[in-house]
Amino acid sequence: MKQVEIPYIPSLDSVSIEGGVGEVLDNEGKREAVDILNWPKLFSYRPITTFSVAYSQTALYIKFNVHGSMLRAIYTEDQEPVYEDSCVEFFCMKPGDDYYMNFEFNCIGTCLATRRKGRDADVRPLSAEEMQLIKRHSSLGRRAFKEMEGMFTWDLVVKIPFSLLGVEEGNMSDYFMGNFYKCADGTESPHYLSWSPINTESPDFHRPEFFGKLILKK
Repeated sequence: MKQVEIPYIPSLDSVSIEGGVGEVLDNEGKREAVDILNWPKLFSYRPITTFSVAYSQTALYIKFNVHGSMLRAIYTEDQEPVYEDSCVEFFCMKPGDDYYMNFEFNCIGTCLATRRKGRDADVRPLSAEEMQLIKRHSSLGRRAFKEMEGMFTWDLVVKIPFSLLGVEEGNMSDYFMGNFYKCADGTESPHYLSWSPINTESPDFHRPEFFGKLILKK
């Protein structure tokens, strides 16, 4: 099983998501690659994708960085199908839970987030009020655009409160199970990359049995 040790950085809660969070994650977070081509015969394109991750007393912080060809962001309203755009994703679940959370972000920070048992099983979208708690900052800004050709580099910083994961402050688990993804279903170069490998015949990110272990270092 793949695993990553996530550092504890309490000062993150006092830094602006639009300002220094990304720099803190670059310097002190744990950096990993999202580079596994689980279905190379079907989808062989692999944009260079990494994430840097850390946590505070109240939230998990992630900075995604992507370099590759083609760029699209047509969705601007939360809970729209952002996986069709240039997209990065984080799925996770608490140990022993029957449900997992999926957080999907297009390159301008629009988010789709739910709690569910499976791809089509008991899907519970987060409310508008809960979505507002997910802070995001994109290097591309927030304005939508149609697909563009060329080579592009962009990053996205997100803050996900532990309260959305069903974790009470002071009652933190030692680890979560989860995975990180890069995709772009609706582009001219569709691709499906993961951090932890997925053993299925065709692309399917909604497979918690293939999640890796996210260890929260003390």
